[in-house]
Amino acid sequence: MWNNLIREFFADLGNQKLRSFLTLIAIAWGTLSVILLLAFGRGLGTSMMEGMLGAGNQVIVIYGGQTSMNYEGLGIGRRISFTEEDVALLQRSVPGIAHSSPQYGRWGAQLQTGDATTNTYMEGVNPDFEIMRTMYPAAGGRFINEQDVDSKRRVLFLGDEIAGRLFGEENPVGKQVKLDNMPFTVIGVMKPKMQTAMNNGPDADRAVIPYSTFRNIYGDRTVNSILIRPSDPSLQERIKHDITAILSAKYAFHPEDEQAIPIWDFIEMEAMNRKVAAGLEVFLFTVGLFTLIIAGVGVANIMFVVVKERTREIGIKLAVGARKIHIIVQFVFESLLISFMGGFIGLAISSAIVYGVLALDMTEGPGAFLGKPEISELSVIVTIGMLALIGLTAGVFPAMKAARVDPVESLRYE
Repeated sequence: MWNNLIREFFADLGNQKLRSFLTLIAIAWGTLSVILLLAFGRGLGTSMMEGMLGAGNQVIVIYGGQTSMNYEGLGIGRRISFTEEDVALLQRSVPGIAHSSPQYGRWGAQLQTGDATTNTYMEGVNPDFEIMRTMYPAAGGRFINEQDVDSKRRVLFLGDEIAGRLFGEENPVGKQVKLDNMPFTVIGVMKPKMQTAMNNGPDADRAVIPYSTFRNIYGDRTVNSILIRPSDPSLQERIKHDITAILSAKYAFHPEDEQAIPIWDFIEMEAMNRKVAAGLEVFLFTVGLFTLIIAGVGVANIMFVVVKERTREIGIKLAVGARKIHIIVQFVFESLLISFMGGFIGLAISSAIVYGVLALDMTEGPGAFLGKPEISELSVIVTIGMLALIGLTAGVFPAMKAARVDPVESLRYE
């Protein structure tokens, strides 16, 4: 039976070469649209997430601000500033904090080596900063450690771009750099990363030293900000509440005064980005799906044409004893086969495009956001399901029409 169905199917394709070809192309194009839109949409969402995490991995940044509410007889506009002791206080007092760091900052720090001189934003931090800001060292180097902090060592960790400006192709690790005319030893260079959100410029253009060294050299007593990373992102709201309660009690400001201590919450940003990425995938899938549905109209059209042209053949089959279910199965089978053949072509082409883009390794430059398309198993399964639904829908109605053919009348059909 199946051999006969397949033989008749290809015979029909041969009789309707142009119409069949155009229908297959339409289905292939619809499948291509769905797969590519979802693949590149997912790649864009992944790149957006990677770029955001490049600026802070599940980090809560706490800044000193100004009071905007009267509190216990104290007026509006008081400046709130934090010290290193506040970092230690929060680490001791707030359960669930996995990492924390003071963050000193200085604009216009001058770096000089040989004939190369450049200015940048320089920070003083502790070893936890590496994990929280994803500033991982390239091979052969390291980030600052506890010994550097305890001994107030003059050691320097450089972003990859500023290291290139100072040393070119030369390996900077172990070399001397003058930081504001003071000698420092380069201990590591940051591994290149994608970064979309920024705090005082990109990390690739950053110089980092131990916070104790920073304080010892420049004499700062108040930190620019405090970085906190929860042990579990689900603790985020409770940790922020506890931090606000402790600091508001110490510095006498209203706990609901958000301007007194502005908080930049990367965990909230991450959740928002995931929603945006999911919404983008749904939108792109919908666009591709409508393209596929339009192609399904073409399948239905060719099946109606086939039924019309084979009216006499259908009548003869019914006259010699063929059951209506056999006629229905025949045309639904042909409709499904057209859908799956076109879908296979579209899937093959889209896969070739995606893996071709991945082979080009466009992880840098303008193509970085779209350089990581990803064909998910779910998108393939959903697309195959839609092809099956389109094939069934496009085949059922012509098949029902074929099954209602009057054998006597069909013999008169020319």
